[in-house]
Amino acid sequence: MKKARPKRTPFWRETRLVNEKEILSDLIGSKGSSLFLGRYTMNEVVAVLGKKNFLKDARRRRLWPLEFDLDSSEYPLQKLRIFHEQKSPEKLIVELKIKEGMFIPKRRLASSVSLLEYKFLILEWLTLQNPLLNFSGERSALPGQKYPGLNLAKKVLDIFIYLARLTGKDGILAFPAYFHNSLIFSRYFHFLNPEKSAEIQTIRNSFPQLSFSKLAWIVHLGCLKDKKGKKYEWKAEEMVYPLDKSLKDYFDSRTYKDKVNEQEKKLGFEIDWDCFQKKMNVQT
Repeated sequence: MKKARPKRTPFWRETRLVNEKEILSDLIGSKGSSLFLGRYTMNEVVAVLGKKNFLKDARRRRLWPLEFDLDSSEYPLQKLRIFHEQKSPEKLIVELKIKEGMFIPKRRLASSVSLLEYKFLILEWLTLQNPLLNFSGERSALPGQKYPGLNLAKKVLDIFIYLARLTGKDGILAFPAYFHNSLIFSRYFHFLNPEKSAEIQTIRNSFPQLSFSKLAWIVHLGCLKDKKGKKYEWKAEEMVYPLDKSLKDYFDSRTYKDKVNEQEKKLGFEIDWDCFQKKMNVQT
């Protein structure tokens, strides 16, 4: 039976934020590109952030007032940025690159489970940071970080889940830019490729005594080696937060889990401490 296409309903029905003429004029003028995901005005986006307590959390952190910027120059890929007080790089709080799209796995990843064509909310980039804070001896920066994080990952994920359900998606697709991002994402997301899942789990489990930050830098600086002595290089692969039942069944399947376990037994990693000390000295 063919799935009924979801209705394009506003983010928040409780308050009418704009009138019909304003919405229609935006749609006609830009064919959707000036609207978030081609559907929603910034007023509606802000309303959802308020409903999900993001605005309250920003106030609590003294990140107020907020400025919003939506760049649709590469539509359907859009860049949404949120700033503290003014639109300048040193005031950046959130940077999100997002689009909607279909995804068809390139190969059969688990022999007994067929992955079909799915509709995803695709996160190509996500930055969450507090520009009012600085790193100290107790809290060191992770690769790629300019300021400490907001500690709002779960709350922001809930917003994406809400948005994905609202727009009738089968799940959320993410591409973790750094190794440590994949560890953070793995609390909620799964790698489509079970072998990639095994790789990340094995690295984390091999060095339980290491802090999250130190392991992140060891990988980022190229100081991790596999069994053969080859330098490990982080390569991003698709991670999924499943909403569709068949996707959930795929990650829960015995076949997927067996492939993860089978691959873990083949893997082994060691740290080149000389490499790490030399490169960290250069960093500092």
